[in-house]
Amino acid sequence: MDKREESLPPEDVVVTDDRDRERPARETDTELDEDDRLKPEFVRDVIELAEAGEGEAARERIGRLHPADIADLFELARADERPMLAAVLGDMLSADVLAEMNDYVREELIDLLAPEQVAELASELDTDDAVAIIEDMEEDEQQAVLQAMEPEDRAAIEDALSFPEESAGRLMQRDLVAVPEHVTVGDVIDRLREDTDLTSDFWEIYVVDPRHRPVGTCQLSWILRTPRDIAISDVMKREQTLIPVDMDQEEVALRFQKYALISAAVVDKGGRLVGMITVDDVVHIIQEEAGEDILRLSGAGDGDINEPIRETYSARVRWLIANLGTALVASSIVAMFGGAIEHMVALAALMPIVAGVGGNAGTQTLAVTVRALAMNQLTDSNSWRAIWREMKIALLNGGTIALIAGTATAIWFGNPQLGAVIAAAMIVNIFVAGVAGVAIPLLLDRLDQDPAVASSIFVTMTTDSMGFLAFLGLAVLSGLTTL
Repeated sequence: MDKREESLPPEDVVVTDDRDRERPARETDTELDEDDRLKPEFVRDVIELAEAGEGEAARERIGRLHPADIADLFELARADERPMLAAVLGDMLSADVLAEMNDYVREELIDLLAPEQVAELASELDTDDAVAIIEDMEEDEQQAVLQAMEPEDRAAIEDALSFPEESAGRLMQRDLVAVPEHVTVGDVIDRLREDTDLTSDFWEIYVVDPRHRPVGTCQLSWILRTPRDIAISDVMKREQTLIPVDMDQEEVALRFQKYALISAAVVDKGGRLVGMITVDDVVHIIQEEAGEDILRLSGAGDGDINEPIRETYSARVRWLIANLGTALVASSIVAMFGGAIEHMVALAALMPIVAGVGGNAGTQTLAVTVRALAMNQLTDSNSWRAIWREMKIALLNGGTIALIAGTATAIWFGNPQLGAVIAAAMIVNIFVAGVAGVAIPLLLDRLDQDPAVASSIFVTMTTDSMGFLAFLGLAVLSGLTTL
């Protein structure tokens, strides 16, 4: 029998890992439905147990959940029920639960805790997760929490808070494993086994030069499969993607996606290793940034169902007021042709069709353009090609819609001239919509403005105004009616 066979467990021994212990097998999961969401009856039962003063029973049921599911439980409960749940959980309201929680719900719960409690919870988390908890607190509360922390933890968080919001410096973890390039694989293995202060969760180590600048990376699997006397510099991969500490988190996510990274070193302006970013953090960023762009296009603010009503109202109403202003531009154009509309009522019935189809065409182009800008697919080198592409598509779409709308109008109203007018207006407006949908976000991007925020207002104003102007103007110019 060789050594590998001797090391194998007996056939009747079941090998498990930590993931098996974190959550029971699905066969015994009565709390979750087939989509891994908490069942409504489970949420109701837990809240009823808590309200009835049966805290121990509620804790027993909640104790079976993964921290992410406990966070979901708080989010599904009403705002007035959350303090009661927090009191029932006690120390089960752990740092891992807070890290998984919705930002607005977490802020509510943190307000219930003493600074010492928040400091203790933050100390148990990676720096990036601790910063996420502390950064949105009021200045006085934030300082109270920092003062209650251990000096080493406080220094790390204060350093992270010194970087701009949504930057790599806020996102990175400071706990990593770095070794000098002159050591051997055996030296590295001995250090990993003996140094109890090392972080416990990592799968890649960083090799640094005497100035602490990263010169390569080495996966744990390579170290485990390499003889001890081999130099780490002979095993490491020298090609690596370095993240500047002030890089925007959206750009960080794009680099992870482009180069299929698991983790990446973060460097300061001098090129020294100061932290690392892992893919689990980037997954949240990708989801967050994608959602932000969609919500900004609609002017819906953060779009979080847990956001306070006053903040949601404030975010939405200002864009509605802006839309009201741009709508006045379109209405003034309609007013210019009031006489023509009175002469032929059919124009009033057909105007919304021209404007509406043009608006939808503009929205399609706008969505594609904003996404391309966000994904770095649209740059200075191909912007004109993108504009020409959208112009061609707009002409094809305009011709198709014009043929359908013109024919239907001519038949319905028994007026071929009116059909020709609406067909021509459709072509003009859809063409303008295509150009506006790509040109406006490009222009805003060149002016260092977020194209997802204001583009929709300008595109809508352009398509509505040009739709009314083209349709009513062509009707007058064709002699179909007079002002």
